[in-house]
Amino acid sequence: MAYHRPVLLSESIEALNIQPGGIYLDLTFGGGGHSLQILKKLGKNGRLLAFDQDPDAAQNLLDDKRFTFVNANFRYLKNFLRFYHIPKVQGILADLGISSYQIDKAERGFSFRSKSELDMRMNQKAGKSAADVLNTYKEEELIRIFREYGELRNAGTIARVILKARASSSITTTTQLAELLEKMAPHGQRSKFMARIYQAIRIEVNEELEALKEMLLQTTECLEAGGRLVVITYHSLEDRLVKNFMKSANLEGEVKKDFYGQPLSCWKIINRKVIVPGEEELKQNNRARSAKLRIAEMIE
Repeated sequence: MAYHRPVLLSESIEALNIQPGGIYLDLTFGGGGHSLQILKKLGKNGRLLAFDQDPDAAQNLLDDKRFTFVNANFRYLKNFLRFYHIPKVQGILADLGISSYQIDKAERGFSFRSKSELDMRMNQKAGKSAADVLNTYKEEELIRIFREYGELRNAGTIARVILKARASSSITTTTQLAELLEKMAPHGQRSKFMARIYQAIRIEVNEELEALKEMLLQTTECLEAGGRLVVITYHSLEDRLVKNFMKSANLEGEVKKDFYGQPLSCWKIINRKVIVPGEEELKQNNRARSAKLRIAEMIE
């Protein structure tokens, strides 16, 4: 039961430069759309490992002996390769977007357009929920997440409104949060404003940027020379991290040089110009509008 229309499907599969006998990783399995296309390109000796921390993704497992599903966060990438006795792989794909299934399933609490409990956990068996964040974080912690993860200028005001409201009653539903904050949105920008609020909370709940950093740093040890790293991002925070990493092999984007002044990096950038969805794809899937595809190849 595939539940997610894959974004930039043909572009990302082509970017992997799949070798029939290679081993590939789909770090964000979701509905299995990307994985299915990778398997079509693999020969009988090829292999695919697919990661997803959301237990619901197991509904979409592919019946193929070349396929292995790992129900875990991709930050544990290296651990699982060691577990499966895989020293190196030939390609890694990560689509960092939240799936349409997760957005549309109201009880998951990912959308401000649906009434539900404030959850927002990708893995509902782990960690704190969105309600936990809103009701227990100190003022400075709330300011941090709205400023850093939501890129909201009025983060301080937002935090104080939340603190005042929760003093009399816990904030537990999407409706409560929307009624509390939507009046603070700039004129005509309610949806954009609320999307940033939800993005900030979701990133904090799921430790998304920390997990992304850990995963990126591990790819240099897991990819063999000539292997491809293919990443689809959806907002500036994660895109900046990926861009910096592919440029310099570090998260700061600082390109180090050798004694002769030549750049030191284990990556070759394949697409200097970022790849975005075309008009036809956007007509079919408007949620793909912010997607950016970046490709790098291991050179040493």
